Amino acid sequence: MLGRMATLGLLSLALAACGHPSREPAVPRADTTRAQPLGIPNLRFFADGDPTLMAQEAARALAKEQAHLRAAGRSTTRLPPVSYLAVSGGGDNGAFGAGLLNGWTQAGTRPEFKMVTGVSTGALIAPFAFLGPSYDYAVREVYTTITPDMVYRSRGITAAVFDDAMADTAPLAQIIAKYADEKMFAEIAREYGEGRLLLIGTTDLDAQRPVIWNIGALAASGHPQALDLFRKILRALAAIPGLFQPVMVDVELDGRKYQEMHVDGGAIAQLFLYPPSIDMSQARIQRQRHAYVIRNARLDPDYAVTERQTISIAGRAIVAMLAASGVNDVLRTYFTSQRDGVDYNLAYIGTDFKPPAEKTGEFDPVYMRSLYDYGFRQAKEGREWHKLPPGLSVPSPNR
Repeated sequence: MLGRMATLGLLSLALAACGHPSREPAVPRADTTRAQPLGIPNLRFFADGDPTLMAQEAARALAKEQAHLRAAGRSTTRLPPVSYLAVSGGGDNGAFGAGLLNGWTQAGTRPEFKMVTGVSTGALIAPFAFLGPSYDYAVREVYTTITPDMVYRSRGITAAVFDDAMADTAPLAQIIAKYADEKMFAEIAREYGEGRLLLIGTTDLDAQRPVIWNIGALAASGHPQALDLFRKILRALAAIPGLFQPVMVDVELDGRKYQEMHVDGGAIAQLFLYPPSIDMSQARIQRQRHAYVIRNARLDPDYAVTERQTISIAGRAIVAMLAASGVNDVLRTYFTSQRDGVDYNLAYIGTDFKPPAEKTGEFDPVYMRSLYDYGFRQAKEGREWHKLPPGLSVPSPNR
């Protein structure tokens, strides 16, 4: 045992001496909010920052919506109800959200969303959900035919000290390029011009801050590098730190080039509806608002026996922290929506889901197809939405 440890120690020292992937300088701390990739001023927002910029974007979206309604000969005196959709992270559990969306279409009750947000696997689903049922086939293909080799290529154990991740997501980049094409990008730009918003979350690892990317503004910019950046952002959604490599985003400030390091938005939050610092109840125009939150995970404890080994204990603890983070995100969106008078609807993987066989690993096709079918049935039969997160009860009218 001691011999193995000594060998690994020497190997680590030797590899560390070989260096690691290089990068451009990081954006200085004082300039993180000033940096704008491709020079697009409303391209992204820091979720924990000044809400003014996002509020201004919401006002512009409202003006575009009103202009679109007037062009269609419809009244803007009383605006129609709007629906928001938030899709969470969850890795291959995204098959649940994919099935739910398609079952929702089949039920005939799926609305057009004024705003769609996504984190991690939810960010991959978000563009399909944003563009509506015409993309149901695509989201079904992605989440029922994908296999591990279509997502990543494992690197050797030396990657732990010699590289930036244990696996390479070049295969996923090919899938992203297949679906996130010029046609999809043009359709996103068109919908943005009518006042709809598509927002995707990543984590700026240098700044340690949550970033919300305004994909409609990117699509409508006409910048020749816009589509490539869109694909980079989608690839970053799978950049689980340490497991999959981060995505480097180029920026320029005062004539100097820098790089931001972006990873999975789930490193900070598993889902978001809109920052709590934005109070919808204070909006200039009041209207009916409905929020739909898809949590691509179970919300009850997931029992498993943990081996008394360092890696097993650490891994199990990380899983527990991510599960707790997901529950907290669900509660945050609930209480924010209640404060703002937004109708709240939550869907998640219930305890009644029973996979046909033991899961063989991440992106197991049998497991994903089974979960897709479960989500599809839940939506088609009208059993998907819950008005309260688990563990909360309806308050007494006397309180």
